[in-house]
Amino acid sequence: MRITPDTTVLVRTNVRAFGPARELLKVVQQVGARLVVSPFILNEVRRVLSYPRIQAMYHLSDGEIGEHLQYIESLSDVVVPMEGPPVVLKDPNDDPIVYTALAGQADVLCTGDKHFYEPNVLSFCSRYRIRLMGEVELLRAIRQSTV
Repeated sequence: MRITPDTTVLVRTNVRAFGPARELLKVVQQVGARLVVSPFILNEVRRVLSYPRIQAMYHLSDGEIGEHLQYIESLSDVVVPMEGPPVVLKDPNDDPIVYTALAGQADVLCTGDKHFYEPNVLSFCSRYRIRLMGEVELLRAIRQSTV
């Protein structure tokens, strides 16, 4: 299984985080699934983990952020997506995530971001057989082997 997690999901997988996103990373490793990420996604994760409000929650050092990114990369195939026409019309900054999933032939784009669930995005992803799932839904599907 190939999974493209969005930035928010990957931020919530850091070493000090708890919850379904963190658990998802462990399960991905256990079952031998692969994440599909891009330099864009990795840079976004680094940037967001450095935000003051995120630092107030997790208190991550630069070294811990670097280690977290290395861990993500160890579970990932890093692809360079092509640019294409806008897909996520309500937030075009999310288009690189959709195009990462496409370039990496992901089976699942894991996100809770409501913009990804707009009809045009769902249609685009469906055309390329990319399922959209939140981390709880994806965890359940992996554990039940229904993905």
